[in-house]
Order: sequence, then structure tokens, then C-alpha cells
Amino acid sequence: MTTARRDTYTPETLLSVAVQVFIERGYDGTSMEHLSKAAGISKSSIYHHVAGKEELLRRAVSRALDELFGILDEEHARVGSAAGRLEYVVRRMVEVLMAELPYVTLLLRVRGNTDTERWALERRREFDHRVAALLKDAAAEGDVRADVEVRLATRLVFGMINSIVEWYRPDAADGRAGAGEREGEREVVDAVARLVFGGLRKG
Repeated sequence: MTTARRDTYTPETLLSVAVQVFIERGYDGTSMEHLSKAAGISKSSIYHHVAGKEELLRRAVSRALDELFGILDEEHARVGSAAGRLEYVVRRMVEVLMAELPYVTLLLRVRGNTDTERWALERRREFDHRVAALLKDAAAEGDVRADVEVRLATRLVFGMINSIVEWYRPDAADGRAGAGEREGEREVVDAVARLVFGGLRKG
């Protein structure tokens, strides 16, 4: 039987466990009892770190959103042609998704049943709109094809990127989580960029 050891648990490790449980059971289907058992600590120990499961959800989706919005503040996302900035943002989105896979997966699965979920959905829409604006600017500059409606193109691009959470798993089969895993990530990033911009850019 696992004994609660609050001194060995940190908010970060607790958050990591909570995210996995939320993904496996769904946020609505997760109770504090489920989180307690998964973490191997008592419910009172969890309350020592957070007010409840919604605070854990807020921290988790905030981590994903902060990483995504942070892309838009990077130099290559702000300087240069719209098409160049868009390609940079798409590549970085894939990198962030893979680096923060559990957190982005959870973000993509929120349903809007709580204040935190509704806030997260609104922030996601804001991010989507900013990427769509880049695509619109690239079309206006003549660098991407104008015969595909911007909103539809944006949805297709996001659909391709977001689908990665359903199948991507870091390749650690050989026991190494280093060079081989990074090579796999680069391959995914390059493939997405080729598929997206092979179709979007003017010939």
C-alpha cells in the first residue's frame, strides 16, 4: 500500500500526474480520489498544494497556452514576410506540441463545462485567429495561393497539427531518449511544413 509522503511531492510532479489522469479519464470523470490514488498521496496532501482539481486543470492548460502564445513573441514570428513568419509559427507549433504533448493533448480535449475550460477555449480561439491573420497577410502579399479560403485553410492546418497528439509518441524503444527522439521530432516538423506549404505556397 502506498503511503502519502507530502515531502517528496511537488506541485510540478502532482500536475504531471493529474494531467495523465485527466487525459485517461476525462476531466469530468476524474475525482480527487482518483488523483489521490494515482499520485500515491492523501487528498489532504493534494489540498496542501492546490485548492482542487480545477486549479490543476488551469495550471495544465495555462502551461500549454503560454508555450503556444510564446511562439508569437519570438523574433522570427514577428520579423520578415508574412509567409516566412507563418512557416516559422507552424514549425514551432509542432515542436511545442511534441515537447508539451500531455499538456497540449489536455488543452485540445477541454469541452467548456467549467469556467477554466471556457477560458481555455477562448484563449485557443484567440491563438487561432492570430495564426489566421498571418495566413491572410501572406495571401495579401501574394506569397500563398488565394484560391483557398483563409478560414478553411486555417482549420485544415490546425487539423493536421492537432492530430499529432493522437498518434505521436516519443521514440524511446531503444532505451535512449536523446538523439533518436530528437531526430524523430525533426522529421515530423519537416513533414508537416512540407505538406502545409507545398499546398499553400504559389507555384
